[in-house]
Amino acid sequence: MIRVLIADDQDLVRIGLRALVESEEGLTLVGEAADGLAAVEVARRQRPDVVLMDVRMPGVDGIEATRRIVTDPELSGTRVIVLTTFELDEYVFDALRHGASGFLTKDTRPAELLRAIRLVAEGEALLSPSVTRRVVQEFATRPSRVPRPHPRLGTLTDREREVVGLVGEGLSNEEIAERLVVSPATARTHVSRAMVKLAARDRAQLVVFAYQSGLVPF
Repeated sequence: MIRVLIADDQDLVRIGLRALVESEEGLTLVGEAADGLAAVEVARRQRPDVVLMDVRMPGVDGIEATRRIVTDPELSGTRVIVLTTFELDEYVFDALRHGASGFLTKDTRPAELLRAIRLVAEGEALLSPSVTRRVVQEFATRPSRVPRPHPRLGTLTDREREVVGLVGEGLSNEEIAERLVVSPATARTHVSRAMVKLAARDRAQLVVFAYQSGLVPF
């Protein structure tokens, strides 16, 4: 049973998400919150598997709430899906940087949202290659972009650094395999080893590390 927490300051949105979650077999709603601080408190109390987190909320916003949840040792098994109004919301990258496992727009179809909850609960990143490219490019072109190499970057082999850069570009394992002329299994192995060495929670965080370390060429 996947335990879900909903955090959104709009009553109608919470009601709709609640109805969707409660109607799906294998999912159970463990709490709701109308602001970021309440979301953190409920998460610590209920320890959900997945949090559906709105970005713009009064008081503590969704980004700060995500950071507090992700950095809490007792919530290491909790994943956050950020909900945004626009696909390239200005806060999306900040949310990913602070540990969100991905994001969805609020006009996502119900079936896609339910699939996303299951994927994230299983440890997958909710970032399709095409969306990853657009998000990273949007924020990488900002004047304030200054590479901040990951402290464990030196533990990667040259091939693993190359692979992390390709993940940052939004390539899937199959696309990485084609680019490097290796098997998909080999590409998956390189990605997995890089995630372990960089202590990445999921593929979304690997994308952020690639961006911050300057491994994504522009």
